[in-house]
Amino acid sequence: MTCYFVSRHQGAIDWIKGQDVEVDAFVSHLEMSDVKEGDVVLGTLPVHYVAEICRVGARYLHLQIEIPEKLRGKELSAKELNDI
Repeated sequence: MTCYFVSRHQGAIDWIKGQDVEVDAFVSHLEMSDVKEGDVVLGTLPVHYVAEICRVGARYLHLQIEIPEKLRGKELSAKELNDI
């Protein structure tokens, strides 16, 4: 089993590293051909990717953070994500 964290945001990567989550692979783009039955994928992915992840027998966990309007469109640090 491989646990993938999918993000192109360094702050999100730094944030997840501070959580009680074991991640095997940090990727900015998920190659669907790499995802196998029993894998876990964490991130914020389009629904067609989620459907394919589930179809192969992997598990998808959606990362959702309620970002205040004043912070949207800005790269956030792990500290800023923790403070939200």
